[in-house]
Amino acid sequence: MKATDLAEMTAVELLDLYQSGQASPVEATEACLGRIRRYNDTVNAYNFLDEETTLAAARRSEERWRRGAPMGVLDGVPVAIKDMFVTAGWPNRKGSLVVDQGPMPVDAPAIAALKRHGYVPLGRTTAPEFGWKGVTDSRLDGITRNPWNPDKTAGGSSGGSAAAVPLGMGPLALGTDAGGSIRIPAAFCGLVGHKPTHGRLPMWPPSAFYPLAHPGPMTWTVADAALLMMVMEEPDSRDQTLAAPAEDLIEDLDAGVEGLRVAFSPRLGYVDIVEPEVAESVAAAAKVFEELGAVVEEVDPGFSDPLETFNRLFYGGAANALRDLGPEQRAQMDPGLVAVVEWAEKLSMLDYLAAANERLALIEATGVFHRRYDLLLTPALPIRAFKAGVEVPEGWPHERWPTWTPFSYPFNITGQPACSVPCGFTADGLPIGLQVVGARHADALVLRAAHAYQSAQPLTHIRPSL
Repeated sequence: MKATDLAEMTAVELLDLYQSGQASPVEATEACLGRIRRYNDTVNAYNFLDEETTLAAARRSEERWRRGAPMGVLDGVPVAIKDMFVTAGWPNRKGSLVVDQGPMPVDAPAIAALKRHGYVPLGRTTAPEFGWKGVTDSRLDGITRNPWNPDKTAGGSSGGSAAAVPLGMGPLALGTDAGGSIRIPAAFCGLVGHKPTHGRLPMWPPSAFYPLAHPGPMTWTVADAALLMMVMEEPDSRDQTLAAPAEDLIEDLDAGVEGLRVAFSPRLGYVDIVEPEVAESVAAAAKVFEELGAVVEEVDPGFSDPLETFNRLFYGGAANALRDLGPEQRAQMDPGLVAVVEWAEKLSMLDYLAAANERLALIEATGVFHRRYDLLLTPALPIRAFKAGVEVPEGWPHERWPTWTPFSYPFNITGQPACSVPCGFTADGLPIGLQVVGARHADALVLRAAHAYQSAQPLTHIRPSL
């Protein structure tokens, strides 16, 4: 085995190699760092590297494996960290020129859990300012590009994490999702991205986008996503949601989907624009569920487009994040972010509370829907990746990014688990994502279904080549 091959190994594969002595954490880490040196100038996935700290962690892990005493379930596996997760000893810029936090004194819950399991921190990945939009570019870090075609966007806000994994710049990556920020870049970049049930994974410091925000895993396979989830979901006393005790998400991962009641909604009842190649790939994926024994029915979940509700909640959160920043600081920020904040600042308290009421009504409606259906299948996105460096595609009839991600934000409002898994490619070689949605707290079932699909239609042997 060539050392560079380790950069394309999944976490599950690396752990098997460590166990057998065929590879070491240092070798795997050096392979990932080699890919970062090779590709990062092209895609701009990482905005911060600290190779001394990274390799020191890998050497400590290697010594534990040598002694036959690995630490937890991810010992020696390299992990990319989105520039939103507080990490002790490293800066926390949030993609912004006006934020100068660091080095940080403490770890976020996900980082603390990863440390307990012996992970290797690779570096921090790029995000738009404050994670506010569905593409990744900022005045601080520049433009993050798609690994399949650098002229295209990687999506956002977890765009750096999404660009890293397909190119072997890390097998596991952390993302956050308040309006699709895990699933959007996962779909555009051809990897797995899981947004868990709201509150399942502890999140601290609290997000300005509460109650829409979720941390989650971004990986090459569903099996790796389940493994990373099991670490990230360990409870943390600082978390306001009081996350439930961790659950074994691996035990029934291979149980399949036979007999499950699955709703397939190609447009959610209100989406006007779905590119034909996207529609065809997702419809074909729904047929695979039938072939695997699920009972699939084409049906919409029965709610209208909750865009206005989302805008009030999400942009209201953005306004909360910027509440103490004056004109001089805002002049250094993304003009789009400032514009939506100024819009939200004109909302009344009752406007915001009306959106909160609408959120509760939507949670109730989808809860009733899932009494009948175990799962809901939709496109992850209605369009392929578009030009990098812009908020919306050229010629798009709307100004703001949520208008092209109508399958994502409803499930931030409801807090349901939703996973994007690759289901094909366009004729010009860009990935297409299938979204698998479950009832609240049904993360194990969503991951099981996504794994069943990925096992039946594996695309994991196809990697981008820049």
